[in-house]
Amino acid sequence: MSAHQESDSATLHRFGYAQQLLRDMGGFSNFAISFSIISILTGAVSLYGVGLNACGPVTMGIGWPLVTLFVLFISSSMAELASAIPTSGALYHWSALLGGPAWGWITAWLNLIGLVAAVAGIDYPAAQFLAPLFGMTDNPNSYMIVFGVILLSHAVLNHVGIRAVARLNDFSAIYHIAGVALIVIAVGFFAPKQPVSFVYTHTFSTLKKGLPMGFLAGLLQAQWTYTGYDASAHTSEETRDARVRSPWGIYLSVAISGIAGYLMLVFVTLAIKDLDKTAAASNPFIYVFEQAFGPRFANVISWTVGIAMWFCGLSCVTSTSRMIFAFSRDKGTPFSHVWARVSHRYRTPAPAVWLAITLAFLLPCLVFGLIAIHPQDKSATDLISAVTGISTIALYLSYGLPLLLKVWAIKRGIWTQRSNGPWNLGKWSVPIAMVSVVWIAFITVLLVSDPYQLTGYIFAGVLLVLAVLYLAIARGKFKGPVPQAASEAEIQRIEAGYEGQSS
Repeated sequence: MSAHQESDSATLHRFGYAQQLLRDMGGFSNFAISFSIISILTGAVSLYGVGLNACGPVTMGIGWPLVTLFVLFISSSMAELASAIPTSGALYHWSALLGGPAWGWITAWLNLIGLVAAVAGIDYPAAQFLAPLFGMTDNPNSYMIVFGVILLSHAVLNHVGIRAVARLNDFSAIYHIAGVALIVIAVGFFAPKQPVSFVYTHTFSTLKKGLPMGFLAGLLQAQWTYTGYDASAHTSEETRDARVRSPWGIYLSVAISGIAGYLMLVFVTLAIKDLDKTAAASNPFIYVFEQAFGPRFANVISWTVGIAMWFCGLSCVTSTSRMIFAFSRDKGTPFSHVWARVSHRYRTPAPAVWLAITLAFLLPCLVFGLIAIHPQDKSATDLISAVTGISTIALYLSYGLPLLLKVWAIKRGIWTQRSNGPWNLGKWSVPIAMVSVVWIAFITVLLVSDPYQLTGYIFAGVLLVLAVLYLAIARGKFKGPVPQAASEAEIQRIEAGYEGQSS
């Protein structure tokens, strides 16, 4: 065992946990899983029409870098905590240790809801992209079949092992960069272009809410794209030298996505020929390529995006399953003993993997069930788009709570400089955390306001259910992170049951 691995195990033992999962991820793999979930070829593309219809080209030219700046603040603050507390529980552990079990419980459920909604919000649009390319009928029945197959493929790979997933994530990161390069080179060198000022000064909106509100509504495109980078923290128990590599994975996944995504969006937007027709198209992003190069190359781009979405969903299932495993290990979920099990053969949280994809599959089923009950109710149809907003709000609230609790702990003297890990912001820690919390509060209000009221209503219902469940079931019973064993000897006995496996 290497020195890094010994240090990692000792750190995990200090929190009372055994090394059950296979620690086989390097720094690039840890970065790649978050980079793949952010997936600029998924969020920025699938919500391109949202941004374009909200405020036109300036959403790409000004909105994207604005959101990127604030998300870099958030990611750096999260990276600090990942360096200090490198466990699969991640955000939930941070909140529980800093503020107590109640804060940990609500953070865990917000994170879990956000991650499940993210898996559905990634894999269902991937099915919409891929079903017509497979020659299937372009309707919800076909989408659900492809959606189910995609989820099954993700579950099998995540069940088999972190080595397989890590290698695919490594390839995914390279694939995303290559895909962006293909798009930028194609439109940059071979497509007619608008003047550069087009993406910084030209406005357009179909929302009829005025351009300032349209601009703010369009920020959803970038904000939802920048979700899931907590995966680098959730896989810290599988990462070598996790106290350094996991925080860098969080931060760099956002920074590199910001640069690559900006180049792609600017060049694609400059290639728009007719803004009115592009905004009205069923898929404005692909429509730009149809107009510039014809249907054949547009088909190539569709395949490129669809495959990127598959990689994105694979990484998101990994992150979701690790969160379920860690929360269940601490007895925070119903039937915790089931979801906390780890496969001795593959060293993966196999039951948590299958639960993650089952919940993700049921979410669109619930949506379509509501649509079937109220077929004339337009708001029921809008539930599909509301999933995106719910995922964004739930995830960012789960990001913001531990940051706020850390500032509070610092003010009370509970958290000192000695509590930090090797990756830290020093004297900038509190200012950057406070800016992060204010931005999260701002986008939360924004994403439940007009035109996203439906998201607000659904999310208010989610919070009410969580409050009732906590008061009825978890209050006084949920203890937060619970050590697996009372002594080092007991921890080593647990680990002995996994030694020699997946070698």
